[in-house]
Amino acid sequence: MADQQQRARGGWGMAKVVAASSTGTAFEWYDFFIFGSLAATISKVFFAGLDPTAGLIAALGLFAAGFAFRPFGAILFGAMGDRIGRKATFLITVTLMGAATFAIGLLPTYANAGIAAPVLLIFLRICQGTALGGEYGGAAIYVAEHAPDDRRGGTTGWIQSSAAFGLLAALIVIYVTRTSIGEEAFAAWGWRVPFLLSILLLGASLWLRSKLHESPLFTRLRDEGAIAKAPLTEAFARGENLKRVLLVFFAVMCAQGAVWYCTFFFMQVFLMKSLGVPEPTVNLIVLFMTLASIPLYVFFGWLSDRVGRKPVMVGGMALALLAYFPGFHGIADAVNPALSAAQRATPIVVATQPSTCSVQFDPVGTAQYKSACDVAKSLLGGSGLRYSSMTSGDGSTSIRVGTSLLAVPDGSNLDAKGLKALKTATGDQLKAMLKANGYPAAADPHAFDLSLLAFWLLVFTAAACAVYGPQAAALVEMFPTRIRYTALSLPYHVGTGWVGGFLPVTSFALVAITGNPFSGLWYAVVFTAISFVTSLLFLPETRGRPLDSI
Repeated sequence: MADQQQRARGGWGMAKVVAASSTGTAFEWYDFFIFGSLAATISKVFFAGLDPTAGLIAALGLFAAGFAFRPFGAILFGAMGDRIGRKATFLITVTLMGAATFAIGLLPTYANAGIAAPVLLIFLRICQGTALGGEYGGAAIYVAEHAPDDRRGGTTGWIQSSAAFGLLAALIVIYVTRTSIGEEAFAAWGWRVPFLLSILLLGASLWLRSKLHESPLFTRLRDEGAIAKAPLTEAFARGENLKRVLLVFFAVMCAQGAVWYCTFFFMQVFLMKSLGVPEPTVNLIVLFMTLASIPLYVFFGWLSDRVGRKPVMVGGMALALLAYFPGFHGIADAVNPALSAAQRATPIVVATQPSTCSVQFDPVGTAQYKSACDVAKSLLGGSGLRYSSMTSGDGSTSIRVGTSLLAVPDGSNLDAKGLKALKTATGDQLKAMLKANGYPAAADPHAFDLSLLAFWLLVFTAAACAVYGPQAAALVEMFPTRIRYTALSLPYHVGTGWVGGFLPVTSFALVAITGNPFSGLWYAVVFTAISFVTSLLFLPETRGRPLDSI
């Protein structure tokens, strides 16, 4: 008890420990989330040679590339944090993240440098992912190792809220820049502003974190000469520790990646591409969700100190599973009722020869889809419109909307320029046919059913916060101090980096493949269900567990 009181009152005090750690983590999330929030703009700037669907998938794939390297950063910086300390490690990670983000704002565009532009962007995105892989574990552990055992959930809830603060800052900077200079200027050069501003945030974060002292538990471990000599081997090659790592991944992190990234990132793609909501309006919607989430992270962390980590997180998973399909259908009806009505009254049918259809999943954006079937489905997929397919009797390809029929030509013998012209001409004809059959060109924000929209957005936000709010405390309580940074970081970043990071690109690809804007939800459903079942059966309750007894 005396040690807990010393941790709570010593040094800067608990409030200052939380503030400094959360501010630095929020900055890293800001850097990372700018990219996801600007995916549609990035696709036009760095993948200008691709058609809109392939360009967006390539941009989302690049968003995922940053996540793919987060486990590498977790291994690299996790071992470093368990050997040289928490403070030194997260000073390194914040510097790497800030430098990479600032450099993105200086990159040439595809129009100026050709293929070199996306190659440089990929490299910097990998640097971002590597840095973030070492950040979260360090900040969560640092705060948890200072916090009293009976208040660890509420205290670490502020670290969880740092993701919301980072996303909030990214959305505000993007929205203010976009609205103040206009869409044309933003597309030309204004997109650089959010990246370049990160250099100011980097300076503030380094100053704050330089004032912190080392974690008391790590300091004691170092003084006793008990620091792990080979934390990677100890964490992943010893049976009991490896079992904990796998349990954390399947019982907690699969759901975290699915629920959180479906709520805050796939939601944006769904609103823009499938429902035609203007991008600035989408930014405001996500801004609303992010503001609502900030107190909820702390609340659910606090609640887990009272009723347990497991009930709160499992409850969030259950809520998400119940809400995925009815919630997204409800959002569609709320923001674009005219589109929902048109799809019910005059459904879209593609008649084609199935053997000529490709699976349009191309995260790197190098494939060219030339058959008539591919042209038809890429145009509909790029618009996010729901359609069904049938086999044509004569092998030709056509799109039927109600009683209207559009013959789609084949582009197999055309070069890139001719194929682009064919898609443009066919796309213009398709737009005219859709308009004639009552399909709106875009959603009208003035026609939103705001109460229905707010209800479903709050449901998904609450589910994401219930899963994420108690998570830092639950993960810290699973591992011993000497390997905590390493063992916690890897499953966390595999879950959020791979399951969550690949969710937007894979879900949108499922939409493009199936012609159903709701089919992308199955990705989130499967991973959430894995964690729900595993948590119920195997996850122990760790509330209030003394960290030096593990």
